[in-house]
Amino acid sequence: MRRTIPAWVTLVLVLLTAAIVRAQGSTRIDGQVMDIQGNPWPDVTVQIKNVETSQQFTVKTDRTGHYSQLVPRGGIYEFVLTNEAAHLNFTDRHSVTEGQPTPINFNFKELVEQQKSANTEEAKKAEEQANAFKNMKSHFDAGIAAMNDSTQVRQQLAAAPADQKSALQDKLKADGQTAVTEFQQAEQGASPKDPKNHALIWANLGQAYDTAGSFGEAAGAYQKAVDLQPQPNYYVSLATALAKAGAAQNDQQKITDAGGACDKAAALDPTTADTCWKNVGIVLSNKGDLKDAIPPFQKAAQASPKDAQAWFLLGNAYTGTIDTKQEGDKLIYIIPPGTADAYQKAIDADPNGPYAPQAKAALDNIDQLSGGVQTQIGTSAKNKKKK
Repeated sequence: MRRTIPAWVTLVLVLLTAAIVRAQGSTRIDGQVMDIQGNPWPDVTVQIKNVETSQQFTVKTDRTGHYSQLVPRGGIYEFVLTNEAAHLNFTDRHSVTEGQPTPINFNFKELVEQQKSANTEEAKKAEEQANAFKNMKSHFDAGIAAMNDSTQVRQQLAAAPADQKSALQDKLKADGQTAVTEFQQAEQGASPKDPKNHALIWANLGQAYDTAGSFGEAAGAYQKAVDLQPQPNYYVSLATALAKAGAAQNDQQKITDAGGACDKAAALDPTTADTCWKNVGIVLSNKGDLKDAIPPFQKAAQASPKDAQAWFLLGNAYTGTIDTKQEGDKLIYIIPPGTADAYQKAIDADPNGPYAPQAKAALDNIDQLSGGVQTQIGTSAKNKKKK
């Protein structure tokens, strides 16, 4: 005879099955708490909180220090252990594997030892870092001292008689090389986590290379400074170093790059454009390349129209490119357009300044040259024939 199963029995079976499925995700956490002497620690309150769901459970350790708690799911749980009598308040996080018993023990004797070890390591690291910084600063200060000495030597060099200049120039280079060595040592000891100090050291190293006459190395050092910390004054120094390297090596690309550095300086701080372009122009002027010095001086004057020096230097660059041609018995001077205007603007920018008298004298000379100069070339030739 076939038996039928009542509907309510079927329903109960379904519910039991569902309950079993839910129970498969639960996890039992069992653990033991040991005190600072390594003995079982009873009466410790253990709060267990699921970090994701914030569901929280609270249990206490028994006389053997054990605790146990069933949690519905795995995940990251935060454990807070407290004991008012012992002023215990300890928090830690642990991963609980779903569906598997997870033992999580707290041995405060071991934890204290680990903390001591960690503190010792931290103290050792801190001491090493402090010593490294002290060593780095010592080299940095020595580099600064050498550069300060080079400044005094430059002042002496400017006023020294000719027979003393060679020795002073050697001293200047020696100061620069000393500073290079010290800043190199400082850079090696600087913390990689401090790009600002790294940039500062590289910038000073660039100045030291410049003093030592190593302009290519100076440009490289300044480039590293701007890579670490783009600052307008670093770009100005980079532009000057590139211009010096380009002038020394007849490398037009470096001079072009110097202009690019000035553009970057001006983009960060427009007030630096005048100084940057003026420096490039002065480097080229000192080399005797007055034609190439004109564009930098033009940009300097445009950036700061009230800078009498920029206009005066521009006038001098124009004057240095004056050409001549012979017309009959006259030598005609071909004065570049803008020469007189540059000198006049130098006067207007600072009528009582140091450049005004020189600019006025230059204008007088230009006025005298504008009509040409009488020569006796033709006459001399006739006289030679009569003889």
